Amino acid sequence: MGPALRSLIVTADDFGAHESVNEAVERGHVDGILTAASLMVGAPAAADAVARARRLPRLGVGLHLVLVEGRPVLPPREIPDLVDASGCFRSDMVASAINIFLRPRARRQLAAEIEAQFAAFAATGLPLDHVNAHKHFHLHPTIAGTVLRVGRRFGMRAVRVPVEPGAGGIAAPFARALQRRLRRAGMTVPDQVYGLADSGRMTAARLGAIIAALPDGLSEIYLHPATRDDWPGNTAGYRYTDEFAALTTPANRAAATTLNTARFITLA
Repeated sequence: MGPALRSLIVTADDFGAHESVNEAVERGHVDGILTAASLMVGAPAAADAVARARRLPRLGVGLHLVLVEGRPVLPPREIPDLVDASGCFRSDMVASAINIFLRPRARRQLAAEIEAQFAAFAATGLPLDHVNAHKHFHLHPTIAGTVLRVGRRFGMRAVRVPVEPGAGGIAAPFARALQRRLRRAGMTVPDQVYGLADSGRMTAARLGAIIAALPDGLSEIYLHPATRDDWPGNTAGYRYTDEFAALTTPANRAAATTLNTARFITLA
């Protein structure tokens, strides 16, 4: 197995959620092995994230679509079937998924919000490196179809699908089906993705072990780094600072040099 056969993309999710996340992205890219970041265009620190990204031309920035557990880009009154009384997206993914599948009005609102998020990303002027979704909600077939239809008009060429080696569960068949669907549509999709099983606890040792055992093909490892664990909006139990440290540890930097590290946009 030669290094040329193994390509690695290392992505930080939730870019824009808070300044401490954005700082970890910037430092993880400049001083570590981070090659990409997924931007939440409607998040509180999105403007700060965009400003940092403009200083980092080699960082591949993509769209992290938020359709659950977050604030929409459109005014809540325009998407009443997708939000709760506070104006935020509903947190019950199962109920939301059923609502989207069964109700044409909800699907129209979904399409409008997805388009608004793509348009907000385009307005930043940053090249669209990739697309994925918060909580992998694009595994929902209706959402996937809408993302594909809308995304093509905005130049989408690469999409993450969480096909993780050894992972099972109810999402696995949907992930494999979406991987095939997107590839038929001409999208660049990783052969395997790592991060779901270790979400919030991708320590330096765990990241190093994954890099050392990567199979041939295009792999993506995604993390949730931040320079503090207690930032407003954090997920309880997530080890954000440990994930940040994992990106910059000398051992992992050395291991990554044996691989073809890349952004999606260089491969699409």
